[in-house]
Amino acid sequence: MSNLIAAAAAFVLIHLLISGTRVRDALTGAIGEGPYMGLFSVASVACLVWLGVAFGAANQASTNAVMWTASPVTKDIQLVAQFLAFLLAVPGLATPNPTSVRQQSVLDRPDAIKGMLRVTRHPFLWGVAIWAGGHLLVNGSVAALVLFGSLLLLALFGTTSIDAKRKRALGEARRQRLELHEIGWWRIALAVAIWAGVLAIHTKAFGVSPLP
Repeated sequence: MSNLIAAAAAFVLIHLLISGTRVRDALTGAIGEGPYMGLFSVASVACLVWLGVAFGAANQASTNAVMWTASPVTKDIQLVAQFLAFLLAVPGLATPNPTSVRQQSVLDRPDAIKGMLRVTRHPFLWGVAIWAGGHLLVNGSVAALVLFGSLLLLALFGTTSIDAKRKRALGEARRQRLELHEIGWWRIALAVAIWAGVLAIHTKAFGVSPLP
């Protein structure tokens, strides 16, 4: 379990203490944006792989106490939560976003803020937050608490961290008017297809049925 905790802490801290603070500004000023992004990407992937491997080991350990288990109600909530998470995350990734890495130039476009970005500046992170929170409802083991809890924490604090970073670079954000048609039906269809695909392979891939 200590390995999982270390992996979760490393993954969260490199994002909250480096990527979203003035430490990043100092590093990019010293070595340049390109080298910084390369090193940070490698570190992020390494920590994510470490986190996945550590969770697999901790989840099977005899010391992995179970605090609560899924009920029919929480399974129903989880199913809806995952659908909502995909509806936010997939269109969010498929929409150019000036708050994303190396996409500040999107602001030069007349339609820079549209679609899902009118719902939230951080659709992907809110999707991750809902995804992680939903999994916590039905996974009450200590290993699950560390894994999904750390991802939930990172997603929630990541929104404020990115906002602070972009505010320093781009200034204040403005309120938007909701225009649902801008999201794009193909993005919604893609989100539904991926959600359905994950449901189809979940039992075989993870050993747990996501259905009530």
